[in-house]
Amino acid sequence: MLLRRLARPLLAAPFVHDGLSAALHPADHTGAAREGADRVTRALGVDELDDTQVSLLVRAHGAATVAAALLLAVGRAPRTAALTLAALTAPLAVVNQPFTSRGDEKRERTGKFVRNLGAVGAAVIAGIDLEGRPGVGYRIGQKRAAASRSAKHVAESVSQDAQHAASSASKSVKHTARAATKDARAATRQAKASAARMKARVS
Repeated sequence: MLLRRLARPLLAAPFVHDGLSAALHPADHTGAAREGADRVTRALGVDELDDTQVSLLVRAHGAATVAAALLLAVGRAPRTAALTLAALTAPLAVVNQPFTSRGDEKRERTGKFVRNLGAVGAAVIAGIDLEGRPGVGYRIGQKRAAASRSAKHVAESVSQDAQHAASSASKSVKHTARAATKDARAATRQAKASAARMKARVS
């Protein structure tokens, strides 16, 4: 826990710096933002944004980045804050991709692109950190195992009940058969005795 308390502010620091830079000095970022905004507007088939709108977009993005980074730094909803930072930084990586540039511009964009990718990866790792708690997959596996054990227990209980019922039925049948045999023997003896008495009387 102590390590996380130290690591989260360190991870948030670059996001706070970049966010403040964008919010306070949007002119330094409008070039890249203009390119990204033009791509989006062309794809959507809407009018291009003017300089004021692009500047406002840069400021809003910077402010949102600072807010999410501060939440991560102080440990308030850290997973949500980290994933928000990843979502806010991913478009910057797309805007700063160096594959369509050349010369010094390509080298500069490559550096930004790599830093953006690293920031996205770090934010995603922080966003999926469960702080030692079991993950969803583990919990689902445990519930499945518990359900399987419960079903097995029910099946064994049903089997035992069926065996007990069958044993009880078998014992009942045997007891009935024995009682019937005894009754038949007693009736035979009684019949023989009656026959003997009748014979004696005749004689």
